Amino acid sequence: MSLSKIEIITGMSKLPNLKTVLSQAGVRGMTVIQVLGCGIEKGTREYEVDEYNEMELLPKQQINIVVETDKVDDIVETVKHELYTGHIGDGKIFIYGIDNVVRVRTGDEGVDAL
Repeated sequence: MSLSKIEIITGMSKLPNLKTVLSQAGVRGMTVIQVLGCGIEKGTREYEVDEYNEMELLPKQQINIVVETDKVDDIVETVKHELYTGHIGDGKIFIYGIDNVVRVRTGDEGVDAL
């Protein structure tokens, strides 16, 4: 069975609800990292009228999960539904293929290591 990594970057306030819906979707583990970044708007907040020439890095969260590839579409739809507001800063989702996962403690590999 193939594995995929889903990387979600979104605002700082989104984690509690996102964690709940991911748990309900069967995600068994996640890693959360506090990061700084901006998208195409260069860090302009929606309520600001002027666009900056220089990027402003805003606080974000990066949530990483690894799941069976056949679950990716359902999980991505769940994440999109949870994060969507229609405003700047809803986030981005990146999906990568994973060659293998190894649980160091037991030596389990692949899906068994999740």
